[in-house]
Amino acid sequence: MNPCLQQIVACAVVWLCGLAMTPQVVGQNTGGQPLSIVVVEGQGAINNIRDRVGRDLVVRVENASQQPVSGASVVFTLPSQGASGAFVNGEKTLLVTTDAQGQAAARAWKPNNVAGRMEVRVTASYQGQKASTFITVFNMAVQNAAAKSHTKLVLILLAAGGAGAAGAILGTRGSSSTTPTQPPAPATISISPGAGSVGPPR
Repeated sequence: MNPCLQQIVACAVVWLCGLAMTPQVVGQNTGGQPLSIVVVEGQGAINNIRDRVGRDLVVRVENASQQPVSGASVVFTLPSQGASGAFVNGEKTLLVTTDAQGQAAARAWKPNNVAGRMEVRVTASYQGQKASTFITVFNMAVQNAAAKSHTKLVLILLAAGGAGAAGAILGTRGSSSTTPTQPPAPATISISPGAGSVGPPR
């Protein structure tokens, strides 16, 4: 197998294994108060460290009635070492306030060049209530060029297959045309000596 394709398959295997070990999406309350965190986007995401672009991390803060909490303070914290990254401010932590839908997002952050599993800690606080959870993401060196060439190869094969099918259809249509029928052989006339009778063959 092509080494680039092997790397893509290996990344997929690591991603699936990581999802099987990811923590609960709903964060546990740490202050004894009815507050929870729900991961909306980013759980199990793969960041291509070659592009240095991190996938968006979005959470929603809810109360005991599972209603969104607006105005809550949410802190995203990246690991201090290993597979990690930096937010737009160049720091490992980012403070965001939830909107009217109770959502807070960490966008446009950059992963570092260390491949591996990353646990992003998320904490929320509102009127003395606190909750925390983790978002599991992965830093991977994905070969975009190899993926594109593989996709191009598939498209070429599909195109070739389509051309072959079209040729087969045209060939079938050509072979189905009727060939000109030969005119029937003219009837022979026999003349018997001495009989004097002339007529078609019997």
